[in-house]
This record gives sequence, structure tokens and C-alpha cells, in this order.
Amino acid sequence: QVQLVESGGGLVQAGGSLRLSCAASGSILSINRMGWYSQVQRELVAVITSGGTLNYADSVKGRFTISRDNAKNTVYLQMNSLKPEDTAVYYCYSNGVLRSGQVFGYWGQGTQVTVSS
Repeated sequence: QVQLVESGGGLVQAGGSLRLSCAASGSILSINRMGWYSQVQRELVAVITSGGTLNYADSVKGRFTISRDNAKNTVYLQMNSLKPEDTAVYYCYSNGVLRSGQVFGYWGQGTQVTVSS
């Protein structure tokens, strides 16, 4: 089993910044993809693979930066120049391989980001 624990959401004024974190724990052999999705149809916000490949939604390019600490199985999302339309519940997602050899894919519980105008 894998647990994803998210933190860092909150309320911020437009133009402000937030940093989301998501730590994966459990019987993990390796993690391939870690990323963030918004509540709207689980729409991609940003994702990073084990090889360092990045992918961003067009709406956040130049404002958000995704990074990961492989030693800590943690992914971060630095959110700058926030806009009211960024308001959403953000879900962490991770997939990879368990020590048993089974592949996994898990979602975090979600963290609320609210940007006031």
C-alpha cells in the first residue's frame, strides 16, 4: 500500500505564492510519475517523471514549478503569481512499482487552494 500526504494549501491573495508538498510512503520500490491535478475532471496541472521530464498545463506555464526529491519520495509544486482562477482542490498523484512487484497508482486526499481577488 502507498499513502500520499499533501500539505501546503490555503488562502492567498491574487499575485501571491503557495508551495504544495506531497510525500509518498509505503512499500515502494520505485516511483515513476508524480504530479498534481485540479479537481476539474482531474485536469493535469503539472507532472514530473523519474527521468525528470516535466509537463505543465498551458494555464500555469511560467508561474508554477514542479520538482521532486527522489530520496524523500516527495513532489513539490511552487505556485507563483496566483490568480483567482487557480482556485481549486489540488490532488497529488503517483504511480510506480511496489516491492512486491505490483504496479500502483494512488491519489492523495486533496488540498484546497483559494486565491482571492
